[in-house]
Amino acid sequence: MKKVKNIIPSCLDCQNKNKVFCAMSTEEKAEVSREKGHNFYKKGQTIFYEGNHSNGLYCIHSGKVSLTKLGDDGKRQVVRFAKEGEILGYRSLISGDSYQATATAIEDCTICFVQKEKFNELIATNAGVAVNSMQLLASDLRNAENKLISIAQKSVKERIIESILLLQETFGFENDGETLDVTLSRAEIADTAGTTTETTIRTLAKLSDENLINLVGKKIKILNLGELKKACSVLD
Repeated sequence: MKKVKNIIPSCLDCQNKNKVFCAMSTEEKAEVSREKGHNFYKKGQTIFYEGNHSNGLYCIHSGKVSLTKLGDDGKRQVVRFAKEGEILGYRSLISGDSYQATATAIEDCTICFVQKEKFNELIATNAGVAVNSMQLLASDLRNAENKLISIAQKSVKERIIESILLLQETFGFENDGETLDVTLSRAEIADTAGTTTETTIRTLAKLSDENLINLVGKKIKILNLGELKKACSVLD
């Protein structure tokens, strides 16, 4: 059998619209492409661990990733999801801290890696990269504040609906326009909503009985997006 060559994806040919690297010139993209590394992660593999020293920036070329933090009670909380074109680890690089979350592939991923020194050089020499990085940090802070408010003020049912809506907003639908284009276990949904797996299973069943969603194995179909938003007090 002919061996398939493991080719590093080129930044020049990449179709992903990265919020930070889109500010780079063609020459800068070519230089980053020459110097970067990349790796393939199977579903369930850890990309980096919370508390580890940050050595560089990860850019998702293909696949989906979850980022989780370990609470004082030993329970994991999903803090966000990431998909093609998004970057991981930039907060730790900018602040000089260790990684603040654990990144795990929730499906097979190809991920590029840019060394810390190269990223710092880009921030220092390219104002667009620096501004876009700050905008990402501001967005992260806003989302973290909203997450705290949600956990403090919303019911478990509302938080689970909010988690479903987050998945829809992040990953979209499959070709049928109803099925979420991501597959998570009930435990992973529970970690996203900040509740138990048992409560999540019961709540999803209730939402199915109310004809808001349909459960097909681990897949979730949204049958009525408007009513689901109303049930969570989310307005367009």
